[in-house]
Amino acid sequence: MAVVSIFVGSMYGNADNLAAEIKKALLAQGHEAAVYDSGTLEQIKQSDNILFVSSTTGSGDIPDNLEPLISQMHSQAPMLTGKKVGVVALGDRSYGETFCGAGRQIDELIRGLDATSVTSRLDIDAGEYFEPWEPTELWLRSWQQAL
Repeated sequence: MAVVSIFVGSMYGNADNLAAEIKKALLAQGHEAAVYDSGTLEQIKQSDNILFVSSTTGSGDIPDNLEPLISQMHSQAPMLTGKKVGVVALGDRSYGETFCGAGRQIDELIRGLDATSVTSRLDIDAGEYFEPWEPTELWLRSWQQAL
């Protein structure tokens, strides 16, 4: 079974709650999982299977708690070659072009660092899903099968 590191960007707790549900589901499947409220570059380097769960703030921005890690990844460019990475992005489609902006930024960054994306980024519209677990559950099954 796999060891998964889950890095969360959250302003109001929705992404935190979803990360806890994801961890619970991974554990039930026999995987190991840890949730990091912000995380460090060293944790990224030590992880083979990485999942980012992030809401979007402001004008498509990364939440304050995850921003330092993402900034470090931009500036230090740790290659993620061989690491399996996934992104779950939370947003509200009514915000137009900034919908899931944080997740799009993270996805672009990890691709630039040569991570292996085993599935496409999951964008969840808060206007469509009050509880983000519903679309995440099916996506997670597919993602974990590739681990």
